[in-house]
Amino acid sequence: MDAVGEIKSRLSIEDVISEYVQLKRSGRNFKGLSPFTNEKSPSFMVSPEKQIWHDFSSGKGGDVFSFVQEVEGIDFKGALELLARKAGLNLEEYQPKQSGRLDKSSNERLYAAVEQAVKFYQVQLTKHTPSLKYLREKRAFEKQTLLDFRFGYSPEDGKALLTYLTKKGFSTEELRKAGLVSSRGRDVYDMFRGRIMIPLLDPQGRPVGFTARQLRDDKNSPKYINTPSTPLYDKGRQVFGLSQAKEAIRKSGFVVVVEGNLDVVASHQAGIKQVVASAGTALTNHHLKSLQRFTGDVRLSFDDDRAGQEAAERAIPLAQSIGVELSIITLPSGKDPDELIKQYPKAWEESVKNSQYMVDWLIERIAESLDLQSAQGKRQFINHILEIVRQLKEPVEQEHYVRKLAERTNTSFETIQAKLHEKSGIQRRLKRVKAATEEPALREQRVREQHLLAMSMRSEDIGKLLAKLPLDVFSPEAQETASYLQAHPGISPNGSEYAKMLTLLFEEQYQLTSEQELAYQAQRLLSRLVTDYAKRKKTALADELAEADDQKQTTILQAVKHLDDLVVQFSKVES
Repeated sequence: MDAVGEIKSRLSIEDVISEYVQLKRSGRNFKGLSPFTNEKSPSFMVSPEKQIWHDFSSGKGGDVFSFVQEVEGIDFKGALELLARKAGLNLEEYQPKQSGRLDKSSNERLYAAVEQAVKFYQVQLTKHTPSLKYLREKRAFEKQTLLDFRFGYSPEDGKALLTYLTKKGFSTEELRKAGLVSSRGRDVYDMFRGRIMIPLLDPQGRPVGFTARQLRDDKNSPKYINTPSTPLYDKGRQVFGLSQAKEAIRKSGFVVVVEGNLDVVASHQAGIKQVVASAGTALTNHHLKSLQRFTGDVRLSFDDDRAGQEAAERAIPLAQSIGVELSIITLPSGKDPDELIKQYPKAWEESVKNSQYMVDWLIERIAESLDLQSAQGKRQFINHILEIVRQLKEPVEQEHYVRKLAERTNTSFETIQAKLHEKSGIQRRLKRVKAATEEPALREQRVREQHLLAMSMRSEDIGKLLAKLPLDVFSPEAQETASYLQAHPGISPNGSEYAKMLTLLFEEQYQLTSEQELAYQAQRLLSRLVTDYAKRKKTALADELAEADDQKQTTILQAVKHLDDLVVQFSKVES
């Protein structure tokens, strides 16, 4: 896969665009106000399914790259670099070598280096008694568990892994790219020293990095550190334990997400294997999409405190955007998963089974923090919950919680319902759009020709009208599609972003329009396009006429006559 394809696989178009445009779910698509015009009714559409966007008011559209180019006012190279940074992609990995061919084996070398590091650390663990004592006695992990999750230990001398892998034939640069060594000046040393090593695996079970835990408490050093971002490892995508849990997830129909990697290990050892962790980072859209491949039932075991509540609220719009159902696992007071699993494994199993739907859980937690007998407490409670309810895409679900709020606060349903549809009090700060302005005439032509071509893709009769038009009636960006439709009226061209954009346009604007109405609208568009085309051509010909000789003047006048005939031909709009 090339860099463009890899970026598109890592970034969802709706996530990128939502940094600039406030998007709301509209069926299978998203809708918002155009960032390019001053429209008051939203006509800017994003299709996650087609991975395209289209702005009905300006006629602009395309893929995620064209959007970034438009809003940032940069060229394709600039958009590629910006999106690569956002996706955590190293573009150097996709640069051609001097031979002109891409080095397809570079990532395989990195996989091999990390695999060798895992084996090296495993051997070191067998020789390091304090690490084994901590894992076997304090954490109560069985020998088989340590083998299954491939635990290891990194020696303290700072050069042990570097020396070992260099002898295996790996270069310092390869080890740096794999996140296994680091540099200080000219000196190169191991990334991890004196820590218990827990390999991070991709969904296929290949090691891509490590979580490293302190063995001795040191206030000047973090308890856990992870591999830095590499071509193989991205913490925003890494789901710890997924390769070991995926079969159990499929069989049970749900997945449990905990906060700590060692909680995952403990749960697997206790026989509850449909458990994963988000690798020490907040839950992301990519985490949920990885889990959605196996189940739509995601159960979160977060700390029962303010931070856990905020994490749960942040997860709701992510889940709603991709159709995942979230619930919360509540543990006995003062317990974390690891502690509960060790002392009362059956209690952990029961807690996992008895999860509570996310919104219900949040309502209870927020209600506990407020005085619902006071007017101020009711107002704060209603406002807070409605911010959550607004993010639910199902109207039936929204109405359910409006009624629940009304009952809980002894307020009328109509009052809560009206408040639901007020403008949200919490508005996300959007990035500034830097796109340049353009001539209204160019924008109007683009919009008209897109509507006409969209109709021609679905109607053979309308498509046949295009055959009578000069190709330069259309703007350069539309000419390839117009040429195809002149040869294949009524048949959609496959593959191009422009064709996908026209399909989205037709689905949103004309899906339920009758053939008779389509024909009428097409005739109007044709008439206007041809009239404007003739006007542009005649202006250019008039400039030539003033300086032409007699023979050239005759040719120019014939061209003007041809343009007039063309206008007459397409000016007869059927009623």
